[in-house]
Formats: sequence, C-alpha cells, structure tokens
Amino acid sequence: MKASLTRQSFIAGLALAGLSLSAGSVLAQGAAKIGQPAPAFQAVDADGKTRNLSEFAGKTVILEWTNADCPYVRKHYNSATMQTLQKDMAKEGIVWLSVVSSPVGEQGYVEGSAAKELTAKRDAAPAAVLLDPNSKVARAYGATTTPHMYIVDPKGTLAYMGAIDDKPSSNPASLNGAKSYVRQAVAELKAGKPISEAATKSYGCAVKYAPLS
Repeated sequence: MKASLTRQSFIAGLALAGLSLSAGSVLAQGAAKIGQPAPAFQAVDADGKTRNLSEFAGKTVILEWTNADCPYVRKHYNSATMQTLQKDMAKEGIVWLSVVSSPVGEQGYVEGSAAKELTAKRDAAPAAVLLDPNSKVARAYGATTTPHMYIVDPKGTLAYMGAIDDKPSSNPASLNGAKSYVRQAVAELKAGKPISEAATKSYGCAVKYAPLS
C-alpha cells in the first residue's frame, strides 16, 4: 500500500510539473543502456515498408521520438532547428529515423499518409518516419518524452540518449544559445573521442504508451 501511494505521489508530482507520464512510460525508463548494444527493432515506416535497425549496420543512426502536437516538438520544427539538424546529419551519412509511438486515439497519432504529408509540409528530412502505435520500439528504448533522442554508433552500440539540447523549455526564445547535445555527441563520435555527455535528461511531452497486450 505504501509503495502504491509513493508511486501515485511521484506521478502526481510529474503532472504538476507539466510532464504527466503514463504508467507505461514510467515503467519503460532505463530500457536501453549507454555502451550496450542498441535494442533491435522492427517497425513499419510511413511508406508501409518494414524497417529493422540491422539494415543500417555500419552506419550511425539517430532516433528522434516525435509528436507533432507537442509544443516542445513544435518549438524545434517551427524554428526549422530540427529540420536543419536532420539535413546536416544526412550530409554526414547519418541515418535519421523519426519515431511516432502515439497509439490510436492519443495525441500525436498519425497514419502513414498523414506522416508523409506532415514531413513534406514541414520540409523535414528524416531517412524514414517509423510508426510505432503499439509502443514496441518506445518500450525497447525506454523513450519517455517528445523529443527524446538516441544515437547508435556504427558498431550498433548505444552512444547517446537524452535531450536534444540543454534548454528544457517550449519557448522558442530558449533556442538562442542552446547547446545541441546531439551535435556535440556526433562530433565527438566522428573524432573518435568518448562522448562527454552521453546521457542527459530528456524533456518534452510524455510519450503516450499503448496498453500492454
């Protein structure tokens, strides 16, 4: 009983902070580990093609959890910060995968055609948009917020996980002077250096998890 009340108090506290996590997302935390093999996954992309992490073996892969209705996500897309980052990473030969884990009926849910239209409308440039309405990929990685960023190195090892930058705000003005953890991690990875901040605290809207079946 005491443990249950403690957990309820924890979730209530998150709600007051504007980050009300679902029970599924709370339980998902810590699923992926820095320095360990990145969790394998299989998901259908916006074109209806089944994609696997293994098909990108030998390449650096960035996973971006996204929800188009989230104000934190809109901050990065309305300013073109996210699109610029995607395009810059593509020039480096990096595979960028945007992941939508919202289940049917929840904020951010999109079908393939809508995901493609949104990508074109925003001039976004991911290599693919993965649709994860059953939250299987989200649970494998322990994604809790949108955005939530993960970097997998060419050896298939999880090299970075956490926030996109050091400004946990939905205010567009916070982009001024923000440090991009993703750019920093990629630069260090490319230079063969240890990633100085390999795990940071992600921020944004809570990932909406599908019920466990």
